[in-house]
Formats: sequence, structure tokens, C-alpha cells
Amino acid sequence: MPHENALLNVVDVEATCWDGQPPPGSVSEIIEIGLTVVDVPARRRVSRHRIVVRPVRSAVSQFCTELTGLTQTEVGRGITFAEACRALVEEFDAAQRPWASWGDYDRRQFVRQCRADEVIYPFGSPPERTHTNAKAVFAAGYGLRRRPGMDRALQIAGLPLEGRHHRGEDDAHNIAALVLDLVNRGAWPEPSTAG
Repeated sequence: MPHENALLNVVDVEATCWDGQPPPGSVSEIIEIGLTVVDVPARRRVSRHRIVVRPVRSAVSQFCTELTGLTQTEVGRGITFAEACRALVEEFDAAQRPWASWGDYDRRQFVRQCRADEVIYPFGSPPERTHTNAKAVFAAGYGLRRRPGMDRALQIAGLPLEGRHHRGEDDAHNIAALVLDLVNRGAWPEPSTAG
């Protein structure tokens, strides 16, 4: 069993989206939370998870379904955003464990939606300190001037794209592989310096 302080949550969210502006009254909401737990010292992915979230102020568009594979019927059977945040804390120790995502979008989306839904932010506080932008670390670790998308980063690192791109569970699993690549290169920051 890994030491709790050695674990990192790698998170990727999918949210309602449109080809252009959202319909009147609609806002982008998280509809899937993908999470892969990484044991950093052991240099391995421990587990992968998927939480489907039911939106309340938007619907899944055809564009969103084509991009993510998620349908309105599927997300309609999901749990509430508040329940999803509670699950992150209770099942994945999100309030204590450092976490990472590809870029800052996921962190900002959680902050925005927690504020809008009056839900307690599930990750540690302040939000910027407990989160690592894996995209920025990857660009620095590889000496790149531009920060690549996740699929391009996998190519640069010589890693396969596993599963479907823009599916939260699969993307979190792939981002975790990139995190481990950075750990192996000595480029991943210590949890206390994440930010």
C-alpha cells in the first residue's frame, strides 16, 4: 500500500460545450471528472476513476457529444456537482492530496463552478498552491517555448495515446503517464512547491 503523502491525484474534466456561443441562459458545467491516482515515489499509476456529473444549467450539445462521446442521457444519470465534490474529498482525499491537470482550465472550472453552485471547493486551499499545471511543467522540462496539448505532449514523450482523447477518464490516465515521464526526468516539482 502506498504512503498517503506519496499520492497525487491527476484530474481531467469534461464540461458542456458548444460550437460557438452557449444557448441563452446556459453556462459551461462539468459533466465528467476523470481521476488517476499516481504513487509518485513508486513511479506508477495506482488506479483510475470516472465520475459522471449531471448538469443543471446546460445540456450536452451535439458538438459536445461528438467531442467527448458523452450524451445528455448518460450525464442525466450522473450525480450532482456537490456530490461529485464530496466524493473527491471522501474517496480520493482531495482536500489533503496534491493534484495536477493539463493546464489551468480544470482548476479554474472547479473554482468557478464551486462559487456558482455554492459548493465547498474540494481541493486544498489556496487553490493555486495545491495544484500543479502539468502542461507548464512539461514545457519547462522539455525546454519548449510553447506549451503543447496533451496529445502532442504524448508524441514528444514517445508515449501512446490510450483510450479516447477528450474523455476525462482516459485523458487523466494519459496525463498521469506524462507526469511519470516528468518524474523519471527529474522535472516534476515536490508537492510543497506545486503551484
